[in-house]
This record gives sequence, C-alpha cells and structure tokens, in this order.
Amino acid sequence: MPNLTLISHNLCPYVQRARIVLDEKSIPHERRYIDLADKPDWFREISPLGKVPLLQIDGAVIFESAVICEYLDEITPGSLHPDDPLQKAHHRAWIEFASTILNDIAGLYNAADSGAFREKQDKLSARFEWFEQQLDASPYFDGANFSMVDAAFGPVFRYFDTFEASCDLDLLSRFANVGGWRRALSGRASVIAAVDDEYPQRLATFLANRNSHISEMIGR
Repeated sequence: MPNLTLISHNLCPYVQRARIVLDEKSIPHERRYIDLADKPDWFREISPLGKVPLLQIDGAVIFESAVICEYLDEITPGSLHPDDPLQKAHHRAWIEFASTILNDIAGLYNAADSGAFREKQDKLSARFEWFEQQLDASPYFDGANFSMVDAAFGPVFRYFDTFEASCDLDLLSRFANVGGWRRALSGRASVIAAVDDEYPQRLATFLANRNSHISEMIGR
C-alpha cells in the first residue's frame, strides 16, 4: 500500500466521500487540513482546480473526489461497485446525480431571497422524487450492500440534518424510501466518522454567515 495523504477541508462534502471510502476499505492514510479561504502556496502548486480533496500518493497527486474514490476502490480487495458493467454504469450515473444535488444545495443556501429559495427547494424536491422511485425498503442503494452511491449520498443527507436543526427546514419527510435510506446511512460507522464532532456547529455557522435567505432563517 502506498503512503496516502488526503488533503481536506472540514466542511467539504467531497472530502467526506473520500473519507467514507477510505474507512469502508480500511485504508491507512493521513489527513491534512487547509483553509480554503487562505490557500497555502504548496497547495496551489499541486491543485490544478484549487479544490479539495486531493490525494497524495507517495510523490504523485490525484484530484477530483470521484477519481480518488475509484482509485481507492481499485487498489484494495473487493469493490464498492457491482460487478455487472451495466449496473456499475447505473451506479456511476447516480453518483453524478449526487454531485448535482450538492450543487443544488449550494444554490439553496446561497439564495438571496425567499422567491429564489422556494425555487431551489422545488428543484431539490424534484431531484429526490426521482430517487424515491429508484429505492425500495432496503437499507442501502444496492440492497444490503453498501456501495459507492451510498458513499456519495452520506454527505448529501448530512446537510439536511443541519437544515432541520438550525432553521426547521423540512424537505425530505414526504419521501419514505429516501427517509429509510437516510437513516441507514446516518448510522453507518464510516459516514459518522467522515466528519468530526464540531461539524454541525461549523456548518450552522457557515450557513448563518452566507448573507442569504437561509442566514435570515437561522437568525430568527
């Protein structure tokens, strides 16, 4: 196993994806945190996009969370993907869908006024309606098997924990299958360990300082 260091930020959901895969596959690694508002020079020199996560592998660096997760899956026994090529493609498509939802979540917490906020809410509801139709009563996306799709959605649902606690924003309660999946992920050891104990307060503070509609909701 090469020497691995995950370059991280405390709030980044894409870092959480990589951490979940690292834990699921019991991969030894180190973590190094940076301040994205004050990026160190050494980070700028190795990060083409100026984003986290980065994975340092001995003397090499790879970027983009999906690529990092695929690499980690490939260098260890077993796989968090199904064996069938069509099913694997299906899973990868829903991982991309998770990234789309994360972009929509960013749009939600950056919405400047109530009208834009409602528009983003409606878009997120429509996204989860699609997912509700894909799921059943199984604990995970692929039934009893934890998969890379689950690793992608653990960080998605974590946002809604804070939305509900900080400003009583309920977007998911009408989706029964999504709710069951969310509960299963929230109890998974790797998903829990993907953030530290201070994460909820850090995220609530981040949202309160957005100078957006959700900031006003949190301040009430």
